[in-house]
Amino acid sequence: MKPFLLLSIRGEQAAAENEYGSFLRFTGLAEAELPLVNLATDPLPDLDPDDWSGILLGGGAWNASDPDETKSEAQRRAEPAVAALLDEVVERDFPFLGACYGIGTLGLHQGGVVDRSWPEPVGPLSVTLTPEGAADPVFAGVPQDFAAYGGHKEAMVRLPATAVRLATSAACPVQAFRVGKNVYAMQFHPELDYEGICTRIEVYKDAGYFDPGEAETRKRESREVQVTHPMTLLANFVRLHRR
Repeated sequence: MKPFLLLSIRGEQAAAENEYGSFLRFTGLAEAELPLVNLATDPLPDLDPDDWSGILLGGGAWNASDPDETKSEAQRRAEPAVAALLDEVVERDFPFLGACYGIGTLGLHQGGVVDRSWPEPVGPLSVTLTPEGAADPVFAGVPQDFAAYGGHKEAMVRLPATAVRLATSAACPVQAFRVGKNVYAMQFHPELDYEGICTRIEVYKDAGYFDPGEAETRKRESREVQVTHPMTLLANFVRLHRR
């Protein structure tokens, strides 16, 4: 089998390690089947999609819609390379799944509007599938309404013309969309379980997603919600696209 590739943007060690472990666990892949490139520390190498089964892009503290002058050097270095990769991904309809930061990156790449109109604090949230989402094979086995974990400052305000909305919520109208048949982006985090969300809350409590004094409340609220369905999306994505 050709491996999948995980692209990370996390410069915080605890969050980066937890993210990679979570993607391994919920995709069911071994480390050799899911190499990692951390764009926060390393440049994106030249990639030939023919060498891969698919590409996953994780989230983090970067915001795709922020002015360039406010972005870190690593983000400014990485984003043109990711945009060039997306050129090829979309043209070839190559299997791709972006979580959180991925929805802003893919949405802007395709001409959508992303801004800070629909933020959500780090913690549990509700997601509802659209009819198109309910019929999508990556969402197979997921109920129409389900709980997920997330947390973001920017979100999709207007879908690009090329996109099909797959999931929504009252707090954030675009929770997932698809371009073509194989290119996906999700605002929520399909890799996050309770341990993972507690790691994110602790790591990012001073990053402006919520009042730092609310950290323990956020953990308690996250524990009270059963989140089991989003992980199915990662297993489905791998099952559908491994080759």
